[in-house]
Amino acid sequence: MRFTCEKNQLLQGLNIASRTVAVKSSLSLIEGILCRAGNGISLTGYNMETGITYDIEADVREPGECILPSKLFGDIVRRLPEGSVTVVVDPSFKVSIRAGFASFTISAENAEDYPELPDVNDGRPIQIPQNRLKELISGTIFAVADNQARPIHNGVKFEVSDTSVTTVAVDGFRLARRTYHPEEGLGREMSFVVPSQGLKELEKILTDSEDPASFLLGSKHILFQVGSATLVCRLLEGDFLDWRRVVPTGSPIKLVANVSDFAQSVERVGLIVSEKNKSPVRCVFSNQEVQMRTSNTLGAAEDKCSFAGDGQETEIGFNVKYLIEALRAVPSEEVTLELTNGLSPIVLTPVDTKYDFAYMVLPVRIKG
Repeated sequence: MRFTCEKNQLLQGLNIASRTVAVKSSLSLIEGILCRAGNGISLTGYNMETGITYDIEADVREPGECILPSKLFGDIVRRLPEGSVTVVVDPSFKVSIRAGFASFTISAENAEDYPELPDVNDGRPIQIPQNRLKELISGTIFAVADNQARPIHNGVKFEVSDTSVTTVAVDGFRLARRTYHPEEGLGREMSFVVPSQGLKELEKILTDSEDPASFLLGSKHILFQVGSATLVCRLLEGDFLDWRRVVPTGSPIKLVANVSDFAQSVERVGLIVSEKNKSPVRCVFSNQEVQMRTSNTLGAAEDKCSFAGDGQETEIGFNVKYLIEALRAVPSEEVTLELTNGLSPIVLTPVDTKYDFAYMVLPVRIKG
């Protein structure tokens, strides 16, 4: 195998593909990165749950494939001088790497037994702008459950209809939903749950541009295509929460808040809340304002924030972390707070109809 390519392109491909290289595995081959030279170069990392392949333009003189030591090869390329890099792999899998006056020789492995990534092809992909897909993920993934009580909730649910793509995450204490409405009908209906670990890697690959991303749904896997990168991930199986039934509707109390002002007030009060002292923030929603306070062995804090509307002296306790994370995820400057009573969840919904989201946080019982 022999090829020449630009250092920066090779390094970018290694940085992306190596994210899914197995750290420790009984199958030692997947602890390396698969390099295939044919019509350009493709680099693959695969941990048997999630795989990423990144394609690079290259001048391939001799096609072939091998498994390169991921960290060592990446460290070498990172420190090479700028410009073109030539990689030569001989029949005994000795690898020569040259750039400028720098040269290295390392060992690779035979790629014959490297596992193939799952073949995912339903024939017609769903296309969505990269920035919109990134918003769907970042706007919900923080609410994914981090325990194994219900493994299906360790991922984000995607619901696709002709007019929308919706993502939902729940963890038993909160719920996050974001919805994107494409300009043209998608002509498809599907529902699936993607593990959070795969989505975290996808989120890093996505850009804030309008460039297209797409996904294909298989029987047990999902494939995302983002520019030169392809991510394949195993789907989660099970019964996801029927979220439409648990989010309150028709709440009698609706207040409008400036998201930044409210978040800053909650963050100030939460400064004395720690992992050891998880005291709730006590919120009293009155006419045109909310008063927040908390106390524990570290001390006490309180603050006020102005609102539009009358909270009818409703008193609710919240986990500071959950409330702050929900507010940070709100994409608009203003948000509607929907309340029922002191024992019911608070739901954050859009004021402006150009947004479509809902963030629900369950209350914490507070002492009198």
